[in-house]
Amino acid sequence: MKTRIKNYLSITKKEWNGMVVLVVLIALVLAAPYGYQLIRKDNTINFKDFDKAVAQLNKAGNKAGYTADNENAEPDKKISQPVMFPFNPNNLTIMQWEQLGLSARQAGVIKHYEDKGGRFYTKEDLKKIYAITTADYQRLEPYIKIPEAVYISKKAKPGEIIELNTADSAKLTELKGIGPGFAVQIIRYRGRLGGFYHKEQLKEVYGIDSLKYDEIRNQVSVNAQRIKKVDLNTISFNQLRIFPYLSYKQVNAIIEYRKQHGNYTSMNDLKNIVLLDEGILRKIEPYLSFK
Repeated sequence: MKTRIKNYLSITKKEWNGMVVLVVLIALVLAAPYGYQLIRKDNTINFKDFDKAVAQLNKAGNKAGYTADNENAEPDKKISQPVMFPFNPNNLTIMQWEQLGLSARQAGVIKHYEDKGGRFYTKEDLKKIYAITTADYQRLEPYIKIPEAVYISKKAKPGEIIELNTADSAKLTELKGIGPGFAVQIIRYRGRLGGFYHKEQLKEVYGIDSLKYDEIRNQVSVNAQRIKKVDLNTISFNQLRIFPYLSYKQVNAIIEYRKQHGNYTSMNDLKNIVLLDEGILRKIEPYLSFK
């Protein structure tokens, strides 16, 4: 037994030399980080030059009268002596508005209103811009000159009601508060829907908020009979995809259900699709047909 154990634990000279070399290598690897820290010297960062440069920049900024507070206040700055002149508020440049005594921020609000299709038809329309104060309007009002021809050509006749599902973009621009930009947005959204079912859907058009809707709702009407309905049993995925009330997953679920169960016969079939809740079903029902 002893001889067997001795033979099992004994090693040759070559194996012993290999073990010594392995131990030395392990020791060198473990000691390497400590040796590197002893040899390497950290560079000391000198902040004197940096502080000197910062001081020079601050000094230059103070000479120029610039501070962080000034940057925030600059858009509201007005010139001390406005240059008053007769003007048409439509398509006036920001620089011209500033010459009239408005701040850059106020001028920007007006330009944003115009970019969204807004237009000034009467002097009083300028008062509807929230950025224009009462004092600003009273100072500007005597100088506002809107050509009569522009006002007449862009305004619908008193009492005239425009039907949303048949009006073209030119007709829509006759609505007070609707310019070419809004008219195009309404036409595009109407095309995706297939027509308006009720006029409150105008608030779904990009850029038309509650205030804009209140401005035009008494000038429009909707004939729901002119809606172009969707035949759920023949429409393709790509055609149904543009319908604004349905998401990608909901459109896919409708098409797959038709493939698996055959043609739809009524709205009750759609209730079997988990992704379609009662709210969605109410919104899409006026636009669906089951031929």
